[in-house]
Amino acid sequence: MSSTQQQGRQEVIVSVNESSIVSLTENVEFQALISGDLGSQGLSTGIAIFQPDAVLPAHVHPVSEVIVPLSGKIHVIVEGRRYVLEQYDALHVPAGLPHWVHSDLSEQPVSCFVAFASEQPTREWVEKKFSIEDCSETNPSSAEHLTRFETASVYELSSGALFRDLFARRYGSRGICGGYGLFQPGASLPCHIHGFDESITIIEGTAVCQVAGSEYELSDCDTAGIPQDRPHRFINRSKRPMAMIWVYAGDEPDRTILEQCCCEEA
Repeated sequence: MSSTQQQGRQEVIVSVNESSIVSLTENVEFQALISGDLGSQGLSTGIAIFQPDAVLPAHVHPVSEVIVPLSGKIHVIVEGRRYVLEQYDALHVPAGLPHWVHSDLSEQPVSCFVAFASEQPTREWVEKKFSIEDCSETNPSSAEHLTRFETASVYELSSGALFRDLFARRYGSRGICGGYGLFQPGASLPCHIHGFDESITIIEGTAVCQVAGSEYELSDCDTAGIPQDRPHRFINRSKRPMAMIWVYAGDEPDRTILEQCCCEEA
């Protein structure tokens, strides 16, 4: 983990290889990425690792949670409604809704990116039993919302940078929004700021992150935590595509474009 010494809150760069691992339950581990322990406000992110046939028992959180498989596929059950999540599908679970996870669909470990609308999320185990109903999609009467990666709308945020919104207020989440961004070789975003904190995890390829005069290279689930109003941009200088999962501590995406020098100069 590294950060710059500047006035106000600073960006934080987290290497997943250096992140501590904690056990949530038997055969389920969690690696924290961005959290209040590192200075974030309004969000936290991490990676949950499920061994084959592992179960994270029924529980609730007091804030919104989003679950996104990074590899393989997994069952997530919300009040008995059982969904199969595949790579980059995003399931939003509202605050207070009992849910559990079962990795019984793969013979290999499954990693899931998770995000919470709190810098210090808590968990309460639930004993209540639910009847199981298999569901391929969520419906308007469901409190949770499932966005399928393959059918999510794609838009070009800048030349060669293709984005998909996977969770936001319009999909039921509160306090966080986010999605997937794919950068073709040479693609970049203009220098910009947000009115809330952001977490960016590089899930494919290699990214260059410029933040207020500092520059970092990220890959293999390295994560940047960018405080509110701190100028930053991402660039793909490699010859291969680069992809990220981004999360804002806000209900809907929002950005203010700045001059490029704001990112390149301290």
